[in-house]
Amino acid sequence: MSAANLEEKYIPRLLKRYREEIVPKMKEVFGYTNDLAVPRLEKISINMGVGAAMNDQKIIERAAEELSMISGQKAKICKAKKPISNFKLREGVAIGCCVLLRRYRMYDFLDRMISVAMPRIRDFRGFSVKSFDNQGNYNFGLVDQMIFPEINVDKASRTQGMNITIVTTAKTDEEAKQLLTLMGFPFKK
Repeated sequence: MSAANLEEKYIPRLLKRYREEIVPKMKEVFGYTNDLAVPRLEKISINMGVGAAMNDQKIIERAAEELSMISGQKAKICKAKKPISNFKLREGVAIGCCVLLRRYRMYDFLDRMISVAMPRIRDFRGFSVKSFDNQGNYNFGLVDQMIFPEINVDKASRTQGMNITIVTTAKTDEEAKQLLTLMGFPFKK
């Protein structure tokens, strides 16, 4: 079998579930007449702000390496655009890293996060439903990157939080919440 045939056959588990189970349920609940009208995931953005990197650039390199392991895609190191004297920040200094996931990587990351990483969060009771932005997108933060199994706890020198944005094609927050709930995303009751 050639490499092209293997790529065509691989479909992420969450994407397959979306096509087979979630689309019919969303059509039934919201009365969509066309499969393409059903909201879907567009992209997932993961950002890490590393303020301690102003003094030591090795910290930002390690954070970018860990973010790359978590997401399955190389992280981009972000630099300060403006100098801010109150924070002792100079222009061009690396202060964070980010990743923008689309297509299969997006579905793989969300599936791993829902099924493997979220159950590892201590005292977890679900995410708030108030974090939608009135346009069908959801934002939330994680305090510790150690919940992901890709990170070796012994090698990690410090805990690092991250902000994750899930962008959907939903027009309302209600549609986006229903989509994420059907995908298995845990919300507070």
